[in-house]
Amino acid sequence: MGMTMTQKILAAHAGLEEVVPGQLIRAKLDMVLGNDITSPVAINEFEKAGFDKVFDKSKVSMVMDHFTPNKDIKAAEQCRQCRTFAKSFGIENFYDVGAMGVEHALLPEKGLVAAGDCIIGADSHTCTYGALGAFSTGVGSTDMAAGMATGEAWFKVPEAIRFNITGKLSENVSGKDVILHIIGLIGVDGALYQSMEFMGDGLINLSMDDRLCMANMAIEAGAKNGIFLVDEITREYMDQRVNRPYNVYEPDEDAVYVRTIDIDLSRIRPTISFPHLPENTRTIDEVGEIDIQQVVIGSCTNGRLSDMRIAAEIMKGKKVHPEVRAIVIPATQSIYMDCIKLGYLETFIEAGCVVSTPTCGPCLGGHMGILAAHERCVATTNRNFVGRMGHITSEIYLASPAVAAASAITGKISGPEEVL
Repeated sequence: MGMTMTQKILAAHAGLEEVVPGQLIRAKLDMVLGNDITSPVAINEFEKAGFDKVFDKSKVSMVMDHFTPNKDIKAAEQCRQCRTFAKSFGIENFYDVGAMGVEHALLPEKGLVAAGDCIIGADSHTCTYGALGAFSTGVGSTDMAAGMATGEAWFKVPEAIRFNITGKLSENVSGKDVILHIIGLIGVDGALYQSMEFMGDGLINLSMDDRLCMANMAIEAGAKNGIFLVDEITREYMDQRVNRPYNVYEPDEDAVYVRTIDIDLSRIRPTISFPHLPENTRTIDEVGEIDIQQVVIGSCTNGRLSDMRIAAEIMKGKKVHPEVRAIVIPATQSIYMDCIKLGYLETFIEAGCVVSTPTCGPCLGGHMGILAAHERCVATTNRNFVGRMGHITSEIYLASPAVAAASAITGKISGPEEVL
């Protein structure tokens, strides 16, 4: 029986010629990731188990991005524990204030993940790296601890859904609109413990930033992972960053998919996810009049340079609505620097935005933009659960950078055509 991309990667890392859905395997890992919230729990379990070394100092990454710069004493203690552990065990890829970025933007940028890799991270959005043709998935902190010590993890081989991408995106429509459309189509459990595999002629019209965004939100459809077929766009991206060999896996012609879903990019409109689930989607044409109090542009989903460019182009020469707080968060130090050089930060500040150091910050209700009771926020983040960004009566509307930027200017949920 033929195998999917995910199944081929898992088979290779398990030392098997073939795997089938539902099979339990033990696979070797190419990267184990943690952040300032999940790593302390993993460190505690690591020490409790009596481990005295990590399996490979170059294949463990810790990124201090969630509550950093530290928002309180507890956050400071968590980061100090990570810092101490990384120093003690010689972790090569430890990123702290001044060097860190939002983890799922930072690792691809640094070339630490690549096609064919098997990656676990103690963060649910670790599935981001599937944009590069890797198998990557989120795990619990106990699994992270075991992975750091042994370099292996247990997996149940997932079934897969094939997404056949065709067409070309319209102006001011991006990968965020595509993945919100898909989640609205199949639901938050529509790919439960399955692999979302993206392929088709339309891939050529999706940038790497589009793909990273889409793979990032595979978890919001319940997927075990999202993964893209590797093409020249992927290779060009990796060849500029990855300094080691990588392996490209393509699905067999007779690979078994539980279903195939056709996605015509040309038919997708700017899409917004209403509270309180990512599946609760409407197009910009169906929104109506919804006033907002805050906009957040950033996160591991939409904090990359193209996201900053889109927002800056829309905000250029305009002013943020007086009743809106607009928060812009470039995802890494490198992106921050590029925004300075390209004049984006000047545009944001002149428009009335606040620009933050790289951090997850408001995405998980950490800091840098907590919502009060009954406030509404348009965010380029990935989740809009009850209380996700603050008070339990607040509301989060997930959207693309284009919609977020336009909404910041008008003071209500708006499409970019309303301000351009």
